[in-house]
Amino acid sequence: MAVEQETLVEADVEKREEARSLWGDAWRDLRRRPIFLISVLLIVLLVLMAIFPWAFTDANPRKADLVHDYLKRPDWTDFFGAGWFGYDAQGRSIYARVVYGARASITVGIVVTAGVTLLGGLTGMVAGYFGGAVDAVISRIIDIFFGIPLLLGALVLLNGFASRTVWAVVFALVVLGWTQIARVMRGAVLTVKQSDYVMAGRALGAGTGRLMFRHILPNAVAPVIVVATIALGGYIATEATLSFLGIGLQEPTISWGIDISSAQKVIRTAPYVMFFPAAALSITVLAFIMMGDAVRDALDPKLR
Repeated sequence: MAVEQETLVEADVEKREEARSLWGDAWRDLRRRPIFLISVLLIVLLVLMAIFPWAFTDANPRKADLVHDYLKRPDWTDFFGAGWFGYDAQGRSIYARVVYGARASITVGIVVTAGVTLLGGLTGMVAGYFGGAVDAVISRIIDIFFGIPLLLGALVLLNGFASRTVWAVVFALVVLGWTQIARVMRGAVLTVKQSDYVMAGRALGAGTGRLMFRHILPNAVAPVIVVATIALGGYIATEATLSFLGIGLQEPTISWGIDISSAQKVIRTAPYVMFFPAAALSITVLAFIMMGDAVRDALDPKLR
């Protein structure tokens, strides 16, 4: 009886060990990382702010009152009120504009990241899997786009749009930003396709689609997720930079970059006009970079 119980315990332990996977180990590791938990809480708060801005303030971000609210200083007793962060040079609530400005930045960051991951991931997977002439042609195309600076290229592209909306900025950043993901995916596929299970699947007659999406993609996507997560914060910063330069989002769209740009004129007399949107932008970018770093450390066994 004791022997049977010992055998059952050993079998249960072996079953648990077999059930462990890269993603399972990564999730267990992430849950123990304070940096990851803090960044996730910040990101959840920012996403909720972008989706439900009226839940954070009842002030109108476009209401301007030059007579009563021109550069009025912050009222620290007016928690979550219109005057909490003060008013800008047009008499608009800075706190309300910080809250409503999260929508444009978060939307651009998430949609651009999804777009470049899809476009770059598929391109890199095709190049790495087929190799030969296909890989050579795609790699040269990647090199051409990679040689175009993201910010400069976006400036040129956006000049061709009569109305520079969120989707115009998304289009410009996706067209120019997919090359890094493509390179990462190509390298991962080149490594994974030499694995024994891929060779066995090919020997058993598995088709190209099954090999690529059932065997190669799940085992090559980890580095892509890491790069995409870190890059998301960079895309948010790029959108703010374009808006700051006057070539990105335009009024009446509410954007942190637009508010930072308009605050230049009063930076000496009212630095708080620039401080709060700049702080919101910095915290958002930092949160996504922190999460990306934590995911990278969790998915790379060498860094554990």
